Amino acid sequence: MKLTIVDGRRQEALPGLSGECPVCEATTIAKCGEKNIWHWAHKGKRQCDHWWENETEWHRNWKNHFPVEWQEVVRWANDGEKHIADVKTDQDWVIEFQHSYIRPDERRSRAAIYENMVWVVDGLRRKNDLKQFMEALRGGIQIIQKPLLVKVHPLDCRLVEEWCTSPVPVFFDFGDEIQLHGLWLLVPMGLDHTAYFTLVGKENFIGWHCKGIFNPQPFFDQIKLYEQKRVQSEKARYVPHRMPYRIPQRSRRRF
Repeated sequence: MKLTIVDGRRQEALPGLSGECPVCEATTIAKCGEKNIWHWAHKGKRQCDHWWENETEWHRNWKNHFPVEWQEVVRWANDGEKHIADVKTDQDWVIEFQHSYIRPDERRSRAAIYENMVWVVDGLRRKNDLKQFMEALRGGIQIIQKPLLVKVHPLDCRLVEEWCTSPVPVFFDFGDEIQLHGLWLLVPMGLDHTAYFTLVGKENFIGWHCKGIFNPQPFFDQIKLYEQKRVQSEKARYVPHRMPYRIPQRSRRRF
C-alpha cells in the first residue's frame, strides 16, 4: 500500500518508518528498496484485505493523478468487512485499477460493495491483448466517427471476452504512445452479444473526475438508442413468407 497511519496522519513510505494499517491497525513497515516502488507492508505475512494486490508502477502512476486524500480510502461492507478502494472521488465514485487477472465473482463483489465504481484495466499486461484489440476494432462496425464508437464481437479479443459482462463501466488503458491506443470505455454486450467501445482519452477521464462531472450514462444511452433503432430496422425489413394454403384432397380407394 502507498499510505499508512504514522502519528495519527496518513504517510507515504520513507526509509526507517513504521506505521499502523488503516484497516486492521497492525504494524506496517516501510519497504524502500531499489527494485520495487516504495510501499508499506504488514509486519510478518499478515494481509488484512484479501482484495489487495501488490502494486505495480502502472498502478501507482494512475493513483498519483488524483488528490492524495482520494487515494486508498477505507470502505466498509454490509457485513462489517473493510476494504481499501484505490481511489474514491469527492463525487463518491470508486476507481479500481486492475493490472493482474481478477475472477468474475470478485469483480461482482466489489461492484456490489462500492456501488458507484469503475474499473481501469491495464491493457498492456499480456503480450497479445493490444494486437487482438486493434484487430477487433478494425473488424468491427463503426457506429459514429466523432466521438469514435465501434461495435465489436467479444470473442475477437480475449481481454474483451473477460470483461464484457461487467456490471459497471470498464476502461482499458493501452498507453498513449499511439493515438488509437489511449483509454477506451467498454459498453457491455448489446442485444446480439456484441460489445461497444468508445475512445475516451486518459486526460478526459482524469479531468472529468477532478472537476466532478464524470458521468458515463450518456455513453450507455447512446448505445441503447442505437440498439433500439437497429431492432426496429430489422423488424421493418422482415416480411414473413406465407405458404399458400391448400385443401388436402381425399384419396380414393379402389375396390
